[in-house]
Amino acid sequence: MTGPAAGLVVFDLDGTLVDSATDLAAAVSALTEELGGRRLTRLEVIGMVGEGAAVLVRRALTAAGVDPATPGATHRFLALYDARLLDTTCLYPGMRAVLDALDPLAALAVLTNKPAAPAERMLAALGVREYFIEVVGGDGPWPRKPDPAGLVALRGHARGGPMVMVGDSPVDAETAARAGATFVLARYGFGAAAFTSGPTMHVAASPHALADVIPEALRAARDRD
Repeated sequence: MTGPAAGLVVFDLDGTLVDSATDLAAAVSALTEELGGRRLTRLEVIGMVGEGAAVLVRRALTAAGVDPATPGATHRFLALYDARLLDTTCLYPGMRAVLDALDPLAALAVLTNKPAAPAERMLAALGVREYFIEVVGGDGPWPRKPDPAGLVALRGHARGGPMVMVGDSPVDAETAARAGATFVLARYGFGAAAFTSGPTMHVAASPHALADVIPEALRAARDRD
């Protein structure tokens, strides 16, 4: 950090900072095939992502024709995914430059439903962990998104300034609304297809656009406050 101005920008991880869809889909299909079900397509899997591993596994097993209550399925999925965590996952193009541009403007954090250990490992491997003052995972002391508790807990890092949540899914939008944060939709993310209509929000059509859209959202939030 370089001494940011008062304010906080909280990023979702999968589908917002990183494109992890291929590795997630590979792990899900490895699980469903191992349990005697069919292989799921990448498109099917990304439509199931966003509410944590247990929800993803239940949805995937149901779609694959496997008992969604299969004992140990979530634990096995996490092991399969851990082995593939960084096979193809990468930062979205231009994301490092976006973080460089935002660093002086506000504190930066990550709020994800992914467990904290793989989230930390992913960010470190991709060379961006140092940008974030805190990384909150879905297995921490607070309930997973869309419960706003994790986002509210990060509010102190704003130092009295505005808080902006950046995400690609309706889960992220609901989390921001329930926490009283301004929401920026990462329209390029794989969860954004679920948005068909909704309240006015700040929208970034591409990762590069975040460098302009997030400062606008911070200014608008300051003006409103």
